[in-house]
Amino acid sequence: MQGLSREISTLNMEGTVFAPALEGMKHVKSEGGEMLTKPFLDVCKQILPVIDKFGAAMALVKTDVGGNITRLENKYLSSPAEFQNLYSMVQVEVAAKKAEGSSSCTNGLLWLTRAMDFIVELFRNIMEHKDWAMSQVCTEAYTKTLKKYHGWLASSTFTVAMKLAPDRKKFMDVVAGNGDISSDIEKFCATFTPILQENHKFLASLGLDDMKA
Repeated sequence: MQGLSREISTLNMEGTVFAPALEGMKHVKSEGGEMLTKPFLDVCKQILPVIDKFGAAMALVKTDVGGNITRLENKYLSSPAEFQNLYSMVQVEVAAKKAEGSSSCTNGLLWLTRAMDFIVELFRNIMEHKDWAMSQVCTEAYTKTLKKYHGWLASSTFTVAMKLAPDRKKFMDVVAGNGDISSDIEKFCATFTPILQENHKFLASLGLDDMKA
């Protein structure tokens, strides 16, 4: 039994913290090219441990992401066949004129996608600006992605939280595991960006991509 648990923990340590999400991204679309609900949400869930490694700096983001995943997942579980495709949830709400409500799945998908934009931008900064402190990496990513959709209070809270970002080297050692972290970050940014852009494009086609907090 001990041998088995040791084996499981070794398996869990394979590769970097990004490995599960990178594997999951291969399955987010159907053969017909449609975005699938469960695989997309699973990828977002696999990014939660990455967010976790930032500690207090990302507590707000983690809560927000977790809440939106749960909202969309509950809708999916209410009728998996009907909501197999991610955008079907939005289409149902648009038809019922409920898409713009603050507790809608449309709103959940929009903010989940924005939070993921922020995470991608943050890791892009890590790769492109080796001399930046982690607080700058986070703040610049926030300014470029989420800030324009936040009111003054949310923006101030975020700005303070970013100052709690961990030491860059320690953070990179933690997320690296025993894999090639630079390669995985590059793959993560390159592969996830088009998926997120597709979500934005779909929401924009319905006039629902610019809702603010």
